[in-house]
Amino acid sequence: MTRTSLLLLASSLAGVGALCAQPTSPVITETKASYNTIKGYLTRAAAAMPEDGYGFKPTPEIRTFGALLAHIADHQVRYCSAARGTPRQTDFLSKTVKADLVDALATSFKECDAAWDSVTDANSTEIMGSRSRLGTLILDVVHSNEEYGYMSVYFRLKGIVPPSSDRAGKK
Repeated sequence: MTRTSLLLLASSLAGVGALCAQPTSPVITETKASYNTIKGYLTRAAAAMPEDGYGFKPTPEIRTFGALLAHIADHQVRYCSAARGTPRQTDFLSKTVKADLVDALATSFKECDAAWDSVTDANSTEIMGSRSRLGTLILDVVHSNEEYGYMSVYFRLKGIVPPSSDRAGKK
């Protein structure tokens, strides 16, 4: 192959690569960034709460910290798998031990990472059940943020700084 032929081939492939690498919608990009932020907060929260804190209830009427974390992980798997078109159920709500719940949360993030990696401009408005693919993922981010807000109360009552407020250690 001549030098000119190689240059033409290389520039053709670069053009195809540029077409494949088109940026996604700012809505997808920005919402995925919000997902990654709450993912970090929840992961750090699960690690920061001591084992004995997983059974803590701020009042008798509400769930334990462990049950709240199980609810978040369960919700994420259900919503993110639905956004991928393969709805799944979990047994996370039956878990009570920190190690099991940290694993459940990590599993839920793997499901959500895959869902976010699969959403594109072309398929974001595709209806998956009763919502669009992107709408389902946005709802999951909203829900996770709401639950993290509740979770912060557990931390404050235990004398622990919630991860989103921990400017000293970024634990």
